[in-house]
Amino acid sequence: MDVVLTYRGRHVTADDVAFIRRLIGAHPDASRRALSRKLCEAWGWMQPNGELKDMVCRGMMLALHRAGHIELPEPRWACTQPSRRLQPARVKVDTSAVHCTLAALGPIELQQVRRTGAQERLFDHLVAAHHYLGYRTPVGEHLKFLLYVQGRPVACFAWSSTAAKLALRDRFIGWSAQARRHNLHMVAYNTRFVVLPWVQVPHLASHALGRMARELSGHWQRVYGHPVHLTETYVDPARFRGTCYRAANWLYLGRTTGRGKNARTKQITRTKKDVLVLPLTKDFRRRLQTVSCRGDELGGKRRP
Repeated sequence: MDVVLTYRGRHVTADDVAFIRRLIGAHPDASRRALSRKLCEAWGWMQPNGELKDMVCRGMMLALHRAGHIELPEPRWACTQPSRRLQPARVKVDTSAVHCTLAALGPIELQQVRRTGAQERLFDHLVAAHHYLGYRTPVGEHLKFLLYVQGRPVACFAWSSTAAKLALRDRFIGWSAQARRHNLHMVAYNTRFVVLPWVQVPHLASHALGRMARELSGHWQRVYGHPVHLTETYVDPARFRGTCYRAANWLYLGRTTGRGKNARTKQITRTKKDVLVLPLTKDFRRRLQTVSCRGDELGGKRRP
């Protein structure tokens, strides 16, 4: 197999490049986005929920273009301000104090609010205003949750796709590189968790984490067409001890190297974080170690 490029662990061959060149030549007026969608359709490159893997395909085509293997049309528009840095609009919120025991708090409602309009805007504002890392627009698979008590938000959760490689987690699972590429989408990363500052309820954080653990996989299945078997998060030990995670039965695996996922040297460039994980199924290792037949290296059916 003549591999000309490896993109996100997937091998692109010379035959693949020739096919893409023919596709571009057959649609001279198509935009980059349209071409990536046509390529996904031709190769059966789909997410488990049936959506096209358009963004991943577009990134692969751009990598081939930059390496000189294909010639893409000029971009139709340019982003002058990265969307991930745009600050959410402010939303008026009742900030009167909530100070009671967990038992006295009453029923807690957990709502998935991604793509819900006003509720998602409320979530974005609360995370931007009250989480120490602020808000960044997620990429890839992700879900957002609000916890409500009597119609008032009391906490926020954000979950997303996880890093392709994390030594501590990978050793804990014990999966091969091939299994990791096939099953990484079944690990979710808790990117944000904040109990709102005017809510002073002992044990609410660990209770909310437990509630989240019971319901997360079902929400992921409904939105993305596949379950989640393991969750992970990183805790800055200079700021937090991760007490609520440990109280909710999360497991401490160790501390990151502080080099980041794109590090080219062994120099420490960022804060070392504590890594904690929580299995959501008893046989999570078997499920994550198993490599099923999911098509070719590009994650879809090979074209005729």
